[in-house]
Amino acid sequence: MLGQPLYMVTPQVIGMKLSGALRDGVTATDLVLMVTQMLRKKGVVDKFVEFYGAGLSSMSLPDRATIGNMAPEYGATCGFFPTDVETLRYLRATGRKHSADLLERYAKEQGIFRTDDTPDPVFTDSLELDLSSVEPSLAGPKRPQDRVLMKDLKKTWRATLTA
Repeated sequence: MLGQPLYMVTPQVIGMKLSGALRDGVTATDLVLMVTQMLRKKGVVDKFVEFYGAGLSSMSLPDRATIGNMAPEYGATCGFFPTDVETLRYLRATGRKHSADLLERYAKEQGIFRTDDTPDPVFTDSLELDLSSVEPSLAGPKRPQDRVLMKDLKKTWRATLTA
């Protein structure tokens, strides 16, 4: 700006590759609790997290927003998803056809439009999750990353109550 150099620390970006699809009865909340647990264990504080992979094709935009909005819980500066057909579908469905058309053209011309055939980006580090492995669960008992599987709820509740 104004002819002066601008120094900025480039953040580390952790990639989270998603494959498969959520099983019937498994919600975005179950997914975000699993993602939070994995990313907390990985240690993503002060880092960006980008979700990528063919599993995105089975995810709705509201499910993606649920995961992105949990960035403070998993410790990242932000969690984001690439532009793809679901992004464009959402924009068109919410009355923003012109914006969707413009975004589609821009993303494709810049080579950042995601499809299932898009090569994996290069990240600082990465981890993978098969969406079909996610099980129904609850947050807690103290922190969201301490998720409790629904099948273990009774046992965990009793142990927590007596602790």
